[in-house]
Amino acid sequence: MSPAIRQKFVVGNWKMYTNAADARRLAKAVVDGMGAQERVSVTLCPPFPYLALVGEILEGSRVALGAQNLYPEKEGPFTGEVSPTMLLELGCKYVILGHSERRHKLGESDAFVNQKVRVALAAGLDVILCVGETLEQRNANQTEALLDRQLTCGLADVPADTLTRLSIAYEPVWAIGNLEHHATPQQAEEAHTVIRRRFAQMFGKKSAQALAIQYGGSVKPDNAAALFCRHGVDGALIGGASLIADQFLAIVRAGINASQTEEKSSSMPQLTKPVA
Repeated sequence: MSPAIRQKFVVGNWKMYTNAADARRLAKAVVDGMGAQERVSVTLCPPFPYLALVGEILEGSRVALGAQNLYPEKEGPFTGEVSPTMLLELGCKYVILGHSERRHKLGESDAFVNQKVRVALAAGLDVILCVGETLEQRNANQTEALLDRQLTCGLADVPADTLTRLSIAYEPVWAIGNLEHHATPQQAEEAHTVIRRRFAQMFGKKSAQALAIQYGGSVKPDNAAALFCRHGVDGALIGGASLIADQFLAIVRAGINASQTEEKSSSMPQLTKPVA
């Protein structure tokens, strides 16, 4: 794959769903359905109680294990919390941080999210940082300002040498699990452009070009292809559809097809006008 092409990145966020039997069955179906493809990076993020059993199924496969959250301390009197070192011991490679459900339902601040990001990266985990606006903020034309704030605060004091282990998930809060409001592929592309531009201002153009930016907001098999073909949309953070193996794998296949198209486009000779 050309270094100029960012690998598509598809993550299944199971949230607070599945039981042990469902988690085992779902993980096995994804592993079996993935085969040996290498064009799309795939990660599953089950609930904390099922990390170990899902990790055993994913071991040796091309599917990585991720967690949905962490507490930014190695250990301590933090009842009910989970540390980065615990996640690493269970075989986690990734962790989702700053998800809108934690920001809006559990009151996590930008500063707290930033603390988590820095601790996770320092511990050796790869971070998926979620950003995104509410419907009220979009209607008030505050999307760009909101994304700017969440990126500026969420990535404050993040060392430059850890940026290769960071990705951003743009998840418009108004589109998550919403049957009435959906972000169009164009809206997703526009938001991703804003994110990459702000990231470049913070860390330089080279880092911004290498940054994977996923879209998260009711991604389904019937809209995945249209999203993946948009410029700057490098993958998807998937909620509901990740709980159904056939749907999740269909989205992964859409990513594979988009990657193949990008590879063909990048290998085609550029036509130039003849010199007069």
